[in-house]
Amino acid sequence: MVLVFVAGHPGTTARLQTRAQLEFARDVALPATLLRSAELRGRYIQYGFSKPANELLLEAPLNSLENGIKVRRKLLDALHDDALLARKAADEERLRAQAHLGAADPWRQIEAAVERERALYLPYTFIEGGAGFNTILFRYARLLVRAAQERPKPNADRLREFTDALLPRMQQQLFARLPILPEVEAMTLSSSVQRMREWLGPDYPLVRWLLAHDSPDSFAIRMVAESRLADPALRRALWDGGQSAVDASHDPMIELARAVDGEARDLRQRVDAQVNAPIAAASTRIAAARFKAFGTQVYPDATFTLRLNYGTVQGWTENGASVEPFTRLDRAFERATGVSPFKIPDRWLKVKDQLDPQTPFCMATTNDIVGGNSGSPLIDARGRLVGLMFDGNIHSISGDYWFDAARNRAVALHPAILRLALEKVYAAHALLAELEGR
Repeated sequence: MVLVFVAGHPGTTARLQTRAQLEFARDVALPATLLRSAELRGRYIQYGFSKPANELLLEAPLNSLENGIKVRRKLLDALHDDALLARKAADEERLRAQAHLGAADPWRQIEAAVERERALYLPYTFIEGGAGFNTILFRYARLLVRAAQERPKPNADRLREFTDALLPRMQQQLFARLPILPEVEAMTLSSSVQRMREWLGPDYPLVRWLLAHDSPDSFAIRMVAESRLADPALRRALWDGGQSAVDASHDPMIELARAVDGEARDLRQRVDAQVNAPIAAASTRIAAARFKAFGTQVYPDATFTLRLNYGTVQGWTENGASVEPFTRLDRAFERATGVSPFKIPDRWLKVKDQLDPQTPFCMATTNDIVGGNSGSPLIDARGRLVGLMFDGNIHSISGDYWFDAARNRAVALHPAILRLALEKVYAAHALLAELEGR
């Protein structure tokens, strides 16, 4: 085994969440998100089959959606591991016994907050979270409506996404000239309104108001057809015009965003006050108790801060069979079918005879990485670059909750395949010379 290190910025993990929080994700949040995503995936696929051109239009959003489904499905699988949840409960009881925190038990405080979250979750998700209005046009409208209200306030009093530090990026996204496909917008809006009606119920006041004279399909088609927010010049004018310009707008998406904003803000305030704030306060107390009991033996959850972790180049066992730590170029050509997702680009096929099929392509390591580590260098004990991290095996998804040393593997791109691609496939000789210091 070869010792290797990864230096990077792992994003977020939930390894220190309490059992109550994990059970909420298992029982409520993940199943709800998976059901909505599966429904939308079906609509995407059906739309793609209707015309060959549609399949190309939806390739990127469908890939993103399916990747999200894959991740959440494996997270849900991880949380159905009773042994691991039992271990979480036992760890909590041990720490609780050592901490002597008395009547103000932070674990019970989190349990109470999670119960409130269960009650608020669906309306919050569909209304404030925007899952009931899944369209780019509505997101533009909400941003404009809220920006008009928030920007005149002192920086410290604004909603966190409207602080001065974040406004330049927001403007960049708002003014970007990106294609907006009316048929896709109507399809996603119809699907999300339909799910909102199903889960909140047809008698929920907002649902009853939205669909008083419409079906989800007719509502979505009308809203998208009549909105002019696809025009970046109009969006810029509304941004620059501030509150008066937004108030004067009769764009249906702006009117919708204005109409739901009061309830959305109320839900946000309730979740922040009744769920997020109590959980944050209780989690701080638990973290202090954990540090007092274990010191630096338990490291904190990932927060995109710089970390260095160690591991070894090592495969794993899958269904009783050993998986080698290296893949090689020949496997890519062996799997090639000529159609997506196993279609090899033509420029690789044209030079196939010039490529060494035994060139190392990817390698698996036991490094503990999560999303955010992509692009991190993999370094050996002598400080040499030996790989570029970009993924993990399917079992690494559960790394959000715990690290399984037997099966969790990080995946890095081998420098040999990078060199071969730059030289033989892309003829990027100047870039290769720069990378090699020549």
